[in-house]
Amino acid sequence: MQEDSEGFRYPVINSELCIHCGLCHKVCPAEHMPEASQDEKYAFGGYHNSLYVRKFSTSGGAFTAIAQEWAEQNPDYFLFGAASKGLAVFHYGIDNIRKLPVICKSKYSQSRIGDTFVQVRDALKSGKKVLFSGTPCQVAGLKAFLRNADTANLLLVEVICEGVPSPLYIRKLDDHIFKTYGSRIKKLDYRSKGQKCSPESFKWDFQRMSLELEDGRIFEKDRWFNPYWSIWLQHLMSRPSCYECPFTTTERQADITLGDLWGVHLYCPELYGNNGGASLIVCNTEKGRTLWQAAEKRFTGHALDFETALKYQGPMRKHIDVNPQREECMNDLADESMSYSEICEKWAKKPDAKLLFQKYVWGNRQKVFVWNLKNKK
Repeated sequence: MQEDSEGFRYPVINSELCIHCGLCHKVCPAEHMPEASQDEKYAFGGYHNSLYVRKFSTSGGAFTAIAQEWAEQNPDYFLFGAASKGLAVFHYGIDNIRKLPVICKSKYSQSRIGDTFVQVRDALKSGKKVLFSGTPCQVAGLKAFLRNADTANLLLVEVICEGVPSPLYIRKLDDHIFKTYGSRIKKLDYRSKGQKCSPESFKWDFQRMSLELEDGRIFEKDRWFNPYWSIWLQHLMSRPSCYECPFTTTERQADITLGDLWGVHLYCPELYGNNGGASLIVCNTEKGRTLWQAAEKRFTGHALDFETALKYQGPMRKHIDVNPQREECMNDLADESMSYSEICEKWAKKPDAKLLFQKYVWGNRQKVFVWNLKNKK
């Protein structure tokens, strides 16, 4: 795997070693898309009963509930997911539920799969029960790789994805931090609910990027003032294939699809949970539904109408659009002479008064409060 000028990694064939068997083409989901599930979908919304789990989850802790149930049902299990080490994100397997936090939380960076697919295949062959989590394209890649293998003991969990950004931005941020503070980034939490807040005072609506430096200092920046989110949400630095993603449909490859319960304050405000975070769980197969319904005991929530939930999940309906300024932005990111500050000044949009009013004055928490008052009368 080699990086291109935009920081994205692509497979490169070593012509001296290649025997021209064609297997790489046969297992490429872009050429041979695995069959999507045709089972009836089951949607569920809510949040984990544990305040601790919710605090350290990106949304409502659904993945933790699923992993806990998988480990409880299957003594001989493996869990695979994305883990962070500094700025790097890679796929990692664990066989102890106590290590689960390592592969929890959203990482807005494409993980390095490495030999994870081989590990999954070997674990299945040895009779282990395997849970694999990743983006929709990674799930499809694993399914294609396994080909005709017995997958009865495999549960596939995907996250709703809106495209992966170039790692060049975060590298520029790291250089900026080092030049300013003399220390590199040790830990990066893209969507923290607050390092110092108590479990009773989460801030799901006001998540911030949290940076822990190697010298121990911690810096946090509110998402609405964070240039990273502005540039990414403008679709200026996503991987080229994300603008043509074939997985942004209701036809899913995974057994279970997970995401934030966006729109919760509009169609199911009773699941808002005092701004602690709420999850959407979509079971695409009977296997996924059976597992999730066993895990529901760890959740406060209820079943949802899938079509209603779908209205608030853009990446399950269509892929992102190409920003006409993307090429210019990517050229700036790749330009070593252009600093982080210059990138932000040129490409990040400052929040306007309307947005700030909607988020900080008349936000979701206030709307849910009014809804509760009306329903108490």
